[in-house]
Amino acid sequence: MEIPGLVVHGESAPFSTALRSLINNPLYSDVRFVVGQERQEVFAHRCLLACRCNFFQRLLGPELGPGLPSPVVLSTVPAEAFLAVLEFLYTNSVKLHRHSVSPSGRRLGGEGGDGLRDKGNSLPFRQPPPLQVLEVLTAALEYGLEELRELCLEFVVKVLDVELVCEALQVAVTFGLGLLQERCIAFIEAHSQEALRTRGFLELSAPALLPLLRSDKLCVDEAELVLAARSWARVGAAVLERPVAEVAAPVVQELRLALLAPAELSALEEQNRQEPLIPVRTRGTDSDLLSSVGNGAGDAAQGLWGEGALRDTTMTGLPLQVEQIVEAWKCHALRRGDAARGARCRRRRGTLPREHHRFLDLPFK
Repeated sequence: MEIPGLVVHGESAPFSTALRSLINNPLYSDVRFVVGQERQEVFAHRCLLACRCNFFQRLLGPELGPGLPSPVVLSTVPAEAFLAVLEFLYTNSVKLHRHSVSPSGRRLGGEGGDGLRDKGNSLPFRQPPPLQVLEVLTAALEYGLEELRELCLEFVVKVLDVELVCEALQVAVTFGLGLLQERCIAFIEAHSQEALRTRGFLELSAPALLPLLRSDKLCVDEAELVLAARSWARVGAAVLERPVAEVAAPVVQELRLALLAPAELSALEEQNRQEPLIPVRTRGTDSDLLSSVGNGAGDAAQGLWGEGALRDTTMTGLPLQVEQIVEAWKCHALRRGDAARGARCRRRRGTLPREHHRFLDLPFK
């Protein structure tokens, strides 16, 4: 009876080292890539890429053409992330970092510069070096490398911090990574004030910002959240060359203006006249507003706000009132929470107490 064969294994370390030596090595290379905005030339080996990754198998094709092949241009993936992908394909392992270790990973405005500064805020928003692990994760998703994707996700969750979390949230929303999105939101809820001051927060898309503004667990006061939303909209307006109010429109409805005190609401109205953030609608007169909130609202408003407060909610000429701010004034006038739109009056974990908050738990009648 024939004895069955036995698979024996040599040392894995020398094998891995030998394959790693081929990464970006022109020796025996039969394919060249031009990678990233810097157009860095990267050498690789067609057979290795094709057998390890269906994306490259389709990209490179089964046969070589005559003469030296033309370089394959991959302009959207940074060179450092692409080399990390090659390292994984060649050796089935990869060294991940929070930030780029490339000399080109500089802060915006030069080394040590202040970076982006919001015009309405005295605090600078510093530009960190590129987040290498998120770039590798994005490449893994685009190339269909499931194992590398899982390794990157595991690493991101382990090293999640204030500087990383908003950019990780953006990647999670863009690619539909539900578990990562949940972890990022939970982290921001626990470190809200620090996260709001990062460059990553200012660069969030509206779909990524919305679940944050809908959260009851943010550890930040609503007044500070309004300022952060304005800074976010200013940056988006500058990048997109659109009005601040237009950029802000998808997200400002989630701001809970009824949590602000009357003086804060009046200040917000005045600032909104100078730099629109909250959408406006055409309304009638002060008496129209009073009648719209029910009998006795005027007395409640006079008692809570004082004489002339309602006049401050209209503009001269054709009155334009900010509907969302009007709704907040109604909560003050009626001294009741909005039962139909409870989220507008619901306090967050970080909401600072104000005198009128004791009325917000009482439903409208």
